[in-house]
Amino acid sequence: MSRPIGIIRRVSGYLVIADGMAGSRIGNLAEVGEPRIIGEIIRLFEGKAAIQCYEDTTGLKVGEPVYDAGRSIEIELGPGWIGTIRDGLGRSEAEMLSVAGDFVRRGLKLSILSRGRKWSFAPKVKKGEQVVEGDVLGSVPELAVEHRILVPVGVQGTVTEIYEGEFTVAEPIAHLETKEGKGIELTMMQTWPIRRARPFKEKLRPAEPLITGQRIIETFFPVAKGGAAGIPGGFGTGKTVLLQQIAKWADADIVIYIGCGERGNEMADVINNFPKLSDPKTGKKLIERTIVIANVSNMPVSAREASIYVGITLAEYFRDQGYDVALMADSTSRWAEALRDISGRLGEMPVEHGYPAYIADRTAEFYERAGRVLTLGREPRTGSVTIIGAVSPPGGDFSEPITQLTLRYIDTFWALDFELAARRHFPAINWLRSYSRQLDMLAGWWSQYEKDWLELRRKAVTLLEDASKIEEVASIIGEKALPDAQRLILLVSWMIREGFLMQHAFHEVDTYCDPAKQVKLLKIMLDLYDHASKLVAQEVPLDEIRAQPHIAKIIRLKEEEALKIDELRAQMVEELGQLAQKYGATLEARAW
Repeated sequence: MSRPIGIIRRVSGYLVIADGMAGSRIGNLAEVGEPRIIGEIIRLFEGKAAIQCYEDTTGLKVGEPVYDAGRSIEIELGPGWIGTIRDGLGRSEAEMLSVAGDFVRRGLKLSILSRGRKWSFAPKVKKGEQVVEGDVLGSVPELAVEHRILVPVGVQGTVTEIYEGEFTVAEPIAHLETKEGKGIELTMMQTWPIRRARPFKEKLRPAEPLITGQRIIETFFPVAKGGAAGIPGGFGTGKTVLLQQIAKWADADIVIYIGCGERGNEMADVINNFPKLSDPKTGKKLIERTIVIANVSNMPVSAREASIYVGITLAEYFRDQGYDVALMADSTSRWAEALRDISGRLGEMPVEHGYPAYIADRTAEFYERAGRVLTLGREPRTGSVTIIGAVSPPGGDFSEPITQLTLRYIDTFWALDFELAARRHFPAINWLRSYSRQLDMLAGWWSQYEKDWLELRRKAVTLLEDASKIEEVASIIGEKALPDAQRLILLVSWMIREGFLMQHAFHEVDTYCDPAKQVKLLKIMLDLYDHASKLVAQEVPLDEIRAQPHIAKIIRLKEEEALKIDELRAQMVEELGQLAQKYGATLEARAW
């Protein structure tokens, strides 16, 4: 129960300075003023406390009471999260609407998990069985997810009672007895402080990519399950659209989408579209394995900072159940701006661009919570959290501090390019500036589709790099003045850009491309280059090669089913063979 221990001395935006707070601790939850506005103690000095408020402070007066909850900011973990839309503190938007209407009053107190809803609990352990922290007590069906109820961290003992049936999250489902003879009552709900990472047994090496169905991501710059990726890009480069596309198609078990300081219309688009989308993984609706945290730009900046931690804590909770979780944070720049805002009001010494000196530590803490792990519990389970963070550098300047800090702690970098976006090239990922550090560890997984996958990718990237250099010369002397060998490189690199890297997010077929099709699609283009380069070396005119009917068809293969690729390859080999005979050239057939 909160107790009044201090009084307001100063209000500066969302920062409140309170007197008489000598008994408080940094990180404690506070309730400020007569409306009991939710806040968090972030600094203590000379008996005073600095409190960052997560609600509007308009109307607060000097002398009003301040209450200390005596605990840190926590969220309730248990059934009730899946398929919901939450605010930056984890409160249900739907429940707030039903309780408070369209205009939510300040200081509204809501349980994060409903106390009235009953869930069907099926036990997986028996009476008399020994359990330790992280063990699965039982499961609850929650939309498209089997919600596994875990023994809380730090708890172990012998099961003295375990029940089956329908319970609320606050009702007991089991009783344990510790070695010391102490009885412990367990419910389906547990709490966890959002700023503390949840423990695990061992961090594992990433072994497989997060499949998103986006060709430039999987084939060129993949991110592993348990990895971290950054998407920096200026306004209008398609960060939000790309994140939404990944959220729709990622082969994760759970998707958590955090709109941190996003514009309201973009969050409304997510909220309206996700319930309508069919989920290829489960055959149900995508929202049935998704959690949306909506903290839009007109809400208090402090709540942006909390929303990131709420999201990552949820991701770790489902990871501990043995699930692969994909977390989208849009955007970490606005999270950093919230830190800068609070730091400035505290009068802290700023560093570059006014950010606080601890911005690097906070960024590292966030991305370090990604990973593939061996979870707690007697039975070995593996789970992963993959973090994909958007960065919004002012003016698209990648040298600004948040982008540079992000680059230190991520494995995969998808650099969005304004010129590509202006040309309607989606995803607008610049293939010359982007990179992935996880290629070698993921090559083994890709070998099921192509044993020489790394070589295939290297060859395509080399063609694109060579083409960029040749284009500089062509812009001066004209393409026609170039030798045919260089013109061929330009032709095939254009085909790769248009027929492979560019992807239509709203096309029925092209919106998602499975790994097997990605390999076949890239191979037919590189096969064309190999055959055509041999013909060009034997003085077959490039214009004759370019005029072959299969060239235009290859560009449109991305919109066709995978079987069409095999058919077109046979046609390509036949047409190039006929062209070789016409000019007395030789062309060796290659196995697919």
